[in-house]
Amino acid sequence: MTKIFKKILIATDGSVKNQPAVTKGVELAREFGSIIYAIYVIDETPFTSSQPEILTGEVYMKLKDEGEKAVEQVKRIANGVKVETLVLSGKPAHVITEFAVKNNVDLIIVGSQGKSGLERLLLGSVAESIIRMADCMVLVVKSK
Repeated sequence: MTKIFKKILIATDGSVKNQPAVTKGVELAREFGSIIYAIYVIDETPFTSSQPEILTGEVYMKLKDEGEKAVEQVKRIANGVKVETLVLSGKPAHVITEFAVKNNVDLIIVGSQGKSGLERLLLGSVAESIIRMADCMVLVVKSK
């Protein structure tokens, strides 16, 4: 088996719209014997521009818990594929692409849309930024 993609990063927000990206990432990892990095990024952008103190305590813990659930969902779906889960914080596209460089990721997989509204910025804009910033291949998977 040729390992075209030794390391695959799946960026997830845990939403239903992001599920096809997770599924495709797991399929590719299984096919190529890849390691998966399942990453959820707590988007600090809405908080740092207005009131940075909001992203502390209870709010941060709620977002971190949401992230843990999202990456654990990837782990459950991967069943048998090696998955390393991480919940990070910062500007999502920056955090994802920096992680990819530092860890020699071969492929980043992201959904075309994620959660929207006040909960989270559109993942679509994050996907677009990742495409522009990434040093490796990026696969954007449309939601169904």
